[in-house]
Amino acid sequence: MKIERCLKIIGVLLSILFLFMINSFTTIVGFKEEQMKFPRVRTSYTEKEAIVNSLLAKQQLKPNNLHIFIRAFKKENILEIWGKDRTASKFKLIKSYEICSKSGTLGPKRKQGDMQVPEGFYTISAYNPNSNFYLSMMINYPNQSDKILGVKGDYGNNICIHGNCVTVGCIPITDDCIKEVYLMAIEAKNNGQENVPVHIFPFRLNASNILTATAENGSANIKFWKNLKLGYDAFEKENILPAISVDEKGNYIVK
Repeated sequence: MKIERCLKIIGVLLSILFLFMINSFTTIVGFKEEQMKFPRVRTSYTEKEAIVNSLLAKQQLKPNNLHIFIRAFKKENILEIWGKDRTASKFKLIKSYEICSKSGTLGPKRKQGDMQVPEGFYTISAYNPNSNFYLSMMINYPNQSDKILGVKGDYGNNICIHGNCVTVGCIPITDDCIKEVYLMAIEAKNNGQENVPVHIFPFRLNASNILTATAENGSANIKFWKNLKLGYDAFEKENILPAISVDEKGNYIVK
C-alpha cells in the first residue's frame, strides 16, 4: 500500500511538472507570435531578418538559440548589442549602433524632468511594437539603486531604447536601426531570456576617461562612476556578465 501511495504521489508530481513545462513553453513561444501581429514587427522581419541572421552567423550564433546583452555609452553615442548561445557564458559583440540624439549631461538620472539618460544596471521591462517612436523597449528605471539615491516619489519613468531621433532621457537609434535591435530582443525573449540586461555608462570607464571626465565635469559623480566601473571591468575582463545587486545605500555590489 505504501508503495502504491508513493507511486500515485510521484505520478501527480510528474503531471504538475508536465503542465508547468507546457505552460512555460506556450508563454515563451507566444511572445513572438503576439509581437508578429503588429505591422511594424512584421516589417522588421521582412526587411531585417536576413541581415540579422548574417550578423549572428559571423559570430557563430543562431536566432533560435540567442540571448543578448545591451550596453550603451553616452559620451561616445554608442549602443552595443552582444550575443551568446543561451547555454554559453561568454558574449560576443554583434553590432554597434549610433545613438542619434541625446539630452542632459554625463551623470545619472535622479529626478523627473532633469533630461538625464540614466546610468547603471538595468533590464528590459516592456516591449512596445506600436510606439510613438516606431518600436521601443522600456528599461526598468528607476531600479533599486535609483530609488535609494533619487528624489523620492519624483524619479521619472518611461525610459526607452527606441527609434526616431528625439529624446528627453531615452536612447534613440533611428527607425531603421531599432528594427534590428528589436528583432534580436524578440528572438532572445522567445528563447526564454526573460531579463535582457542593459548596462548604461557615461563613457568607457577606464582610468584615463575618468580623469578626463573629472576635469571637464567636476568630481560630483566620481564616486558613482567608480562604483559603476566595478561592473564595467567585470564584463570587460572575460565578456561574462557579473551578478549585480544593490546595498542599503544604493551602491552596486558586483560579484
